[in-house]
Amino acid sequence: MCVSNVGLGRLVGLGFRQVGSSFTMFGDLFEEDYSSVSNYEYGKEKKLKTKALEPPAPREFTNLSGIRNQGGTCYLNSLLQTLHFTPEFREALFSLGPEELGSFEDKDKPDAKVRIIPLQLQRLFAQLLLLDQDAASTADLTDSFGWTSNEEMRQHDVQELNRILFSALETSLVGTSGHDLINRLYHGTVVNQVVCKECKNVSEKQEDFLDLTVAVKNVSGLEDALWTMYVEEEMFDCDNLYHCGTCDRLVKAAKSAKLRKLPPFLTVSLLRFNFDFVKRERYKETSCYTFPLRINLKPFCEQSDLDDLEHVYDLFSVIIHKGGCYGGHYHVYIKDVDHLGNWQSQEEKSKPDVNLKDLQNEEEIDDDPLIILKVILLQEENNVIPVDQLGQKLLKKIGTSWNKKYRKQYGPLRKFLQLHSQVFLLSSDESTVSLLKNGSLRAESDFQRNDQHVFKTLTSESPGLNDRNSCPHWFDINDSKVQPIKEKDIERQFQGKESAYMLFYRKSQLQRPPEARANPRYGVPRHLLNEMDAANIELQTKRAEWDSTNNNFELHLHLGPHYHFFNGALHPIISQAESVWDLTFDKRKTLGDLRQSIFQLLDFWEGDMVLSVAKFVPAGLHVYQMLDGDDMMLCEMEIADGEDLFVWNGVEVGGIQIPTGSDCEPLLLNVLHLATSSEGEKCQQLVESPHVFPSNAEVGAVLTTLAVPVGVLFVNATDPAGGENWVAVPKEDLKKTFREQGLRNKSLVLVQDSRDNSLLLKQGKWFTGMNEINWLQVQNLCELESEEKQVKISATVNTVVFDLRIKAIKELKLMKELAENSCLRPIDRNGKLLCPVPDGYTLKEAELKMGSSLGLCPGKAPTSSQLFLFFTMGSDVQPGTEMEIIVEETISVRDCLKLMLEQSGLPGDTWHLRKMDWCYEAGEPLCEEDATLRELMICSGDTLLLIEGKLPPPGFLKVPVWWYQPRGPAGHWKSHPDQRSGTPSPGGVWRAASTQGAPGDLHGEVSLRYLGDLEISEDATVAELKSQSVLIGHVFCATFSEMSCFLSRP
Repeated sequence: MCVSNVGLGRLVGLGFRQVGSSFTMFGDLFEEDYSSVSNYEYGKEKKLKTKALEPPAPREFTNLSGIRNQGGTCYLNSLLQTLHFTPEFREALFSLGPEELGSFEDKDKPDAKVRIIPLQLQRLFAQLLLLDQDAASTADLTDSFGWTSNEEMRQHDVQELNRILFSALETSLVGTSGHDLINRLYHGTVVNQVVCKECKNVSEKQEDFLDLTVAVKNVSGLEDALWTMYVEEEMFDCDNLYHCGTCDRLVKAAKSAKLRKLPPFLTVSLLRFNFDFVKRERYKETSCYTFPLRINLKPFCEQSDLDDLEHVYDLFSVIIHKGGCYGGHYHVYIKDVDHLGNWQSQEEKSKPDVNLKDLQNEEEIDDDPLIILKVILLQEENNVIPVDQLGQKLLKKIGTSWNKKYRKQYGPLRKFLQLHSQVFLLSSDESTVSLLKNGSLRAESDFQRNDQHVFKTLTSESPGLNDRNSCPHWFDINDSKVQPIKEKDIERQFQGKESAYMLFYRKSQLQRPPEARANPRYGVPRHLLNEMDAANIELQTKRAEWDSTNNNFELHLHLGPHYHFFNGALHPIISQAESVWDLTFDKRKTLGDLRQSIFQLLDFWEGDMVLSVAKFVPAGLHVYQMLDGDDMMLCEMEIADGEDLFVWNGVEVGGIQIPTGSDCEPLLLNVLHLATSSEGEKCQQLVESPHVFPSNAEVGAVLTTLAVPVGVLFVNATDPAGGENWVAVPKEDLKKTFREQGLRNKSLVLVQDSRDNSLLLKQGKWFTGMNEINWLQVQNLCELESEEKQVKISATVNTVVFDLRIKAIKELKLMKELAENSCLRPIDRNGKLLCPVPDGYTLKEAELKMGSSLGLCPGKAPTSSQLFLFFTMGSDVQPGTEMEIIVEETISVRDCLKLMLEQSGLPGDTWHLRKMDWCYEAGEPLCEEDATLRELMICSGDTLLLIEGKLPPPGFLKVPVWWYQPRGPAGHWKSHPDQRSGTPSPGGVWRAASTQGAPGDLHGEVSLRYLGDLEISEDATVAELKSQSVLIGHVFCATFSEMSCFLSRP
């Protein structure tokens, strides 16, 4: 909840001066800040984005636009919407053209006067009227105010904001035809009179106002407050006499106030926030305070000859504050005077027989969730709805969620549905709910019999409300959300923590021109119309691109004729690359569309085509379910992005009928068994070999495969202590399937011939011939002489690395000083030293296996906040050439690059970093130089590559340009130092390298000449790339010709 300063202004009025409050920002809140104006182009943010953002959603069914909350600007949004829905204010602002206000294009001109605030208001109002987006942004407007991001997150008093915004507008419009805009629309006067009872002399003082502040405490409503202020007299008598200037003495007198001049638009501020001098704390008045939809102000005005209708005002906006005096939220009820919005909701159009909007206004229905839920289900097709959508529809209908309104009394929604099983039927997984048939009939009959009053509101309304064109169109605008409401909903804001805070009235005699009705383009200047039309076209384009991008997915097509079936799974005949085709396809299309597209791609295909979902498993490619239903959309079939599809005839592959489905998914098991000698005899040496079995095959198939007629199977298992045990499979369990036995891919299985006594179980777990390894080997890599080069240290999985290191130092008989400056580093199978292991880890936490090799190395291991990184220069990484560095994980990419360059002794600043990927190639560059390594998910042990060449600016690409020159003499060209494809000829000409799958060498003398690198925007078209590349070629050719002429001179 935002911290609110509502009520602080009221304290000032009570004689308190606030020091250091956030109201200090109001002093220069609306200073013209020319430097903060952005070159606005719709769809482009102020900060360059590294990836495309989703375009704003189009307007909802109300056809009105909300305003996005910047964090604490709900008070600003409510006031701006009120001004926007004051057509006379909006059109007066639109009438000021660029010749008076200037334009954003002239902001940098020294002699230009650009009035930023009215220009930004014009643009915002045009967006609210015409731009097809659900919510507009006030970022440019608040920038023109000079607000910081911190100020955008803080909430302020909307009454105070209204006064100072008007003052700022008046200041900004000085010297223009709109200099009197605020006075013309909102200025009124009050006359205060004191009448002497002796001489009847009248002393009066006139005061101006732009809004009236009225009391709420101990007052029943607005008219009562105005009566107290402008009808009742205050008497001066007894000990409180008045000094009359005419009588020149203290006399009895009567003081009164009257409204002298009424403005076209009357703003009324309700004094809801007060200070309790006894408790010394602020509080909000939440008592009932009524205000009329139409008010006659004649009783509160001076006597005049004006027509009574001149004193009649209609309510058109109510700014509402929800919360207390220390925090809360603003939204606004607004009357759509010009009928710009669609007041009839989609639900009312499609289901006019049941109008639940009326139900929410009835306390009887509002308090009974059973009736509301039954009516919602009655409106659904087949009376069925997902439970999640039921909660959403409830929120949409009654304006609040189940948890907020009913959970405390009735519990969670699903529990409520379960408790009323005589009415509701939940599905087995509790994802959907339906209305029982007898419950549906009973719901209708009970609804009509027991709730007659409510039923009447469903079927009959007053004539005024049924006439949708004639009745007032009110909307609740809550930041980005806009909802239609009825006039009687305003009564809800008379009292409570959510209650009216500011009232806006307009003279009832103000008439709108007929052409303004339902015409948002009325009164908008031509240049803004053109700008909004162009922005709408751009929005449509971006939405289409976004829609295409987000509704396309990648499919990997595995072509059946390119596969063969062996060892329990499918494998490519030639290579994976030639057997798989990647296809980008629209997921909203049907399976039949996909099949037809594949037919067109595979013109060699003959016969039936079946598409099946496939998946890679350790044994190879396995086919699961067949896709069926050509009329179904792919998104309905739950096909994932990147899905593997097997394209075949549905029967066989290479003449072999293949098993399909999850039941027969192939399992790759590692089987330990005694080796067989060349003479066919069993040896005492255990060997491990992989074997593939279907998941639904019997476990005993292992014995059959290994030709062991009578044998025992042992399954490797891990005990709670982390040790490994071998558990025998009972004979009766050999009939179970691999899946029933709990075996998974890479499970380890031991086969023992029952006639062979060389492998005997000990206590049902361990067997002879397999010694448990309980040691690690530590090598001395400290460059210090010792008697031992390496030692074996006994350990368990729970041994701490520090203890292991100290024990190694002792057994290697090295200096004790190494205890403070050494570390243990794992050694991989290629002899490479890996990242140091932290001293505080156990062997299990460090993922060190028994029997592995460690190196005792100089230097401390990195702390928990540090990273140990390998780095090297260039993309061709040779084993053993990497350098090492320890850096803080919070270091930026720029600083890390600087340290690596210093350590490697490389000059210059034209370098960048890339992370080596899993296949030991240079990955994507680390473009965000100010990002920390932790933010980029760089981990200890990663290898970073120092690549020469400065990265292009964000949003640009660096494209190497080569000149293709068939058959010509080799010129004296300078070869490109970082050539990636091809080999250099002696004359500096790059010969094109042959590529796999390319046609034969048709031009033996074809050469490529490197022209240079071209930086170009990633948004540029291919045509722009081509034109710039050709330009480089022309420049290079001209330069080469000049050099040739110079060299040919005698």
